Amino acid sequence: VQLVESGGGLVQPGGSLRLSCAASGFTFRSYAISWYRQAPGKERELVVTITSAEGITNVADSVKDRFAISRDNAKNTVYLQMNSLKPEDTAVYYCRGRGYWGQGTQVTVSS
Repeated sequence: VQLVESGGGLVQPGGSLRLSCAASGFTFRSYAISWYRQAPGKERELVVTITSAEGITNVADSVKDRFAISRDNAKNTVYLQMNSLKPEDTAVYYCRGRGYWGQGTQVTVSS
């Protein structure tokens, strides 16, 4: 099982980024996938989950109406579209599926 995040980087406040989580080694379409993030000095927190049926759950209050999760089962990939980014969104973003974690991708929001 492997999960690989990509798409992080440095962005100005108010900007957007799209993260990708490419999965392999398991029946991707059958599992929920979640995005988590961990800011420096803080615990890892759940951001949002997409179920195998493409339902959206566990949306953190801090990202409601700004972040959107989607999945493409043909590509074994989950996306996190992040809009109206704020400095407090700065963190390492991880995806998790079938109990496995990716290595994370850094998102830095700064002017």
